[in-house]
Amino acid sequence: MKRTNRFAVCVNDAGAPGSLEVRKIYRVLDDAEAEAHALVRVIDESGEDYLFPAKCFVPVEVPKAAARIFTKRPA
Repeated sequence: MKRTNRFAVCVNDAGAPGSLEVRKIYRVLDDAEAEAHALVRVIDESGEDYLFPAKCFVPVEVPKAAARIFTKRPA
């Protein structure tokens, strides 16, 4: 799966508050098949990617300096 520098803010925890945090910015991965089913693939703080309903997120632009922080792998 290609890793991109797209981001989205969570606006709805999809009834799974342990999985998503409202108002948190998540890194979005390209996944055409998921998008065809109204899903979005995001990377959580563990570095793993998961599918969630696209309606739970709103795309956002982040400055390049912030994008570098969001794309760093956890130590």
